[in-house]
Amino acid sequence: MSLRLATERPPETDANHRDSSPLAVRGMTVSYGQKPAIFSVDMTVEPGRMTAIIGPNGAGKSTLLKAALGILTPLAGAATVYGKPVEKQRHRIAYVPQRASVDWDFPTRVIDVVLMGLYPQLGLLGRIRPTHRARAGDCLARVGMEDFADRQIGQLSGGQQQRVFLARALAQDADLYLLDEPFAGVDAATEKAIIGVLKSLRDAGKTVVAVHHDLSTVTDYFDNVFLINTRRIAEGPVATTFVTANLQNAYGGRLAGAQMEALALS
Repeated sequence: MSLRLATERPPETDANHRDSSPLAVRGMTVSYGQKPAIFSVDMTVEPGRMTAIIGPNGAGKSTLLKAALGILTPLAGAATVYGKPVEKQRHRIAYVPQRASVDWDFPTRVIDVVLMGLYPQLGLLGRIRPTHRARAGDCLARVGMEDFADRQIGQLSGGQQQRVFLARALAQDADLYLLDEPFAGVDAATEKAIIGVLKSLRDAGKTVVAVHHDLSTVTDYFDNVFLINTRRIAEGPVATTFVTANLQNAYGGRLAGAQMEALALS
């Protein structure tokens, strides 16, 4: 059964809005074996906003992001970026994967990781010039990692590695930033640094979408929220969408109620 919520926009305006959306997903279905990980999911990201994708473990949050990017092949559905197929708009997208999915034993320096963010502009055989290294250094400075430029990436802490991958995304100078669990397993200082950078991107007119798991920080960190549990539950501004009824639909009544009580007391 399809549940229509007040936060959804009327269908007659949906197509026009999708054409201008930084990321629009329609009818996305992905299956692992016989069980769908996400089923017929629609999502429309608002431009110039920070959007959190939230839901319980196994709800399909990361799957949705990967399918939208084409990292996973969906059974059905498609995604567009600014009204065009994703493959034609990759130069406008910066993606920060889950830290756990990266091979940190690969022997490369921090500065070289950040320079990888420039490859879409340079090409694989493009020459790295002093101006490119200066730009990579500026991106490292924005995340507080300028003193680690020549360090091997595998020698860094988890929080430092996450900062470096954010610096790589900054080097791309994209319009749309997609991050998969950017705060998972990082220290408080790194989380503060990351959210500061993401908000500065938003304030500069960029669009940020992040898979997020900490409900206690949603209202402080994000403008919009997308709730999912295999299916789309709700999406819209935090003030009107991050509410008990939608959380109960996503997480289950008891869990959501306890979490909302804890949020009210914090």
